[in-house]
Amino acid sequence: MEKVAINDLDNNPRVADVQKHATDALGLAEMALNYHELEPGESFSGGMHTHMNQEEVFYVLEGTATFETPNGTHEVGADEAVRFAPGEYQKGRNESDDRVRALAMGAPREMGETRAKVPCGECGADYHETAVDETGVTLTCPDCGSVVEP
Repeated sequence: MEKVAINDLDNNPRVADVQKHATDALGLAEMALNYHELEPGESFSGGMHTHMNQEEVFYVLEGTATFETPNGTHEVGADEAVRFAPGEYQKGRNESDDRVRALAMGAPREMGETRAKVPCGECGADYHETAVDETGVTLTCPDCGSVVEP
């Protein structure tokens, strides 16, 4: 058994002020687990994206998160969950005046190829491959190789 207190996890803010990764702390082998706190206007990720090999589930603990998909906008309130299949584009954010607290779960643990729904200005491809490292996010067109600053 592994146990962890969310308050004991290091904060790794990238888009929101509070983003904590419990995956390694719990020794998870088959899934990823992240904790988020979003102030009004903050988002779970930098933009509309999908993971080609990973399904994602968001469980809202407090507040109301708004998820944008190509099919519209959907609100997910406290004690509700939403699932996105591999290859399904989404962007989650806090459009309310209250704080959102949520868990994000992904399976398998490794998300594989991630795509940002950003059209290429050079060749017209409809997405960019996404890479995240300690320096930030890089978007690269799979067709012509052009790089876009997010």
